[in-house]
Amino acid sequence: MTSEQIRDQETDELLTPRNAALVVIDFQPVQVSSIASMDRQLLVNNVVGLAKIGRAYGLPIVHSTVNVETGLNKPPIPQLRQVLDGLPTYDRTSINAWEDREFVEAVKATGRRKLIMAALWTEACLTFPTLDALREGYEVYPVVDAVGGTSLTAHEAALRRVEQAGARPITWTQLLCELQRDWSRQETRDQFMKLFIETGGTAGLQFTNDLDQR
Repeated sequence: MTSEQIRDQETDELLTPRNAALVVIDFQPVQVSSIASMDRQLLVNNVVGLAKIGRAYGLPIVHSTVNVETGLNKPPIPQLRQVLDGLPTYDRTSINAWEDREFVEAVKATGRRKLIMAALWTEACLTFPTLDALREGYEVYPVVDAVGGTSLTAHEAALRRVEQAGARPITWTQLLCELQRDWSRQETRDQFMKLFIETGGTAGLQFTNDLDQR
């Protein structure tokens, strides 16, 4: 069986390693500890997995924090810092990252118009820059299982608001499959399986076992 010829990664309508950027905002201890919309450990696992996906597929990554330099907040959680080690962090005082000049300049410098975004909380630090980016003509893909709110209601209402404005919700598994797209892309195939198992846990192990038995 012959797959369709791989489409141009820069003009493809779907997400590819060459047309998308990853934006990670405010995964700091206070924000993580206040999440009530999903299990916090699962949230951490998912956002760390998301960051690893960004690294594995060579996506430009813009990483922002709030109030670290003022001393009012702590640096990002260590699990995320380890994955994003060596990348700049854009610290700000504004709740809305899009109101910070350095952050916006960093996003624009990626040259990508498709923004994969994860932020805490959903109802504020994800919603506000998503709405602003959409107004400026970007496509925004909130990673819905790598974000969280102060309540399930707040989280779900925020996702409805950004979706109504044109955002395109995505999960980390969907993102991983969309970036890989074809098993003939051998340079990332092994990384795909490793990331799926690490982030997907037992589900990933079962998936691997199923493949081995075919």
